[in-house]
Amino acid sequence: MRAPISAFLLVLVPALFLADPAAADSCGDLIDRVVAETQARLVNRTTDFAELGAADGIGMTLACGDLSATGVQYKGTPLPAGYFALVGRAGHAVTGMGADSIAAAATKAHEAATTTRHSKVDLGAALVTCSVSEMGGRPVTACAVIQKGDRT
Repeated sequence: MRAPISAFLLVLVPALFLADPAAADSCGDLIDRVVAETQARLVNRTTDFAELGAADGIGMTLACGDLSATGVQYKGTPLPAGYFALVGRAGHAVTGMGADSIAAAATKAHEAATTTRHSKVDLGAALVTCSVSEMGGRPVTACAVIQKGDRT
């Protein structure tokens, strides 16, 4: 009886320990979705955060967790033509919501932020925020799509 139990444990116990690391890396999966949606390239990654680079010198960030968020930053003026569409696609990858509605919300939040420095648009399951500031004499635009939950 001991031999079958020992053999079972030799097979099962290592499989249990290997299953966790081999199981889906949820942040890695989210990074892959954002990269696929935006054609951005991964610049740097930690366990729960990633920096990405997109076309036209646009920077992106991705925070992974129970409630994930993606940010899209650009330093300069005017904003690249595809900026808000990129926010929409990145937000879609994170939230599953429609890219067009996220892009429209980002456009609206940005328009308000040009006079108030910061603005947000509530889309129900997500919050879209934009801020306009200055760094080194150049305007910086940062928009984010943040998943909402019971805590937000």
